[in-house]
Amino acid sequence: QVQLVESGGGLVQAGGSLRLSCAASGTIFTINVMGWYRQAPGNQRELVATITSDGSTNYADSVKSRFTISRDNAKNTVYLEMNSLKPDDTAVYYCNAKLRVRSYTPNFSYWGQGTQVTVSS
Repeated sequence: QVQLVESGGGLVQAGGSLRLSCAASGTIFTINVMGWYRQAPGNQRELVATITSDGSTNYADSVKSRFTISRDNAKNTVYLEMNSLKPDDTAVYYCNAKLRVRSYTPNFSYWGQGTQVTVSS
């Protein structure tokens, strides 16, 4: 069974920083893409950032100059460094991984339970 566990969320004042972590565990052959998505109340889940096993990154325009995604392949862990936080960043942040549990199985998408990030003004 594959499990993704996020940590690092919390309450921070505008202009502050937080670092989110997400560790994948269970039966995993390879993790191809890991990423972060967020969802504010009443809104659709939106992409924040993704990173491939090769290190290629993709960011939403709203966070591109402020957030940095990275991963430690040996630990099956992805990080999101968030700087210059704004109240608009307030949301539940979800970790996502596209991975294979066996070499011959297709990619499948897994989600973490989410971690709350609240930015106060």
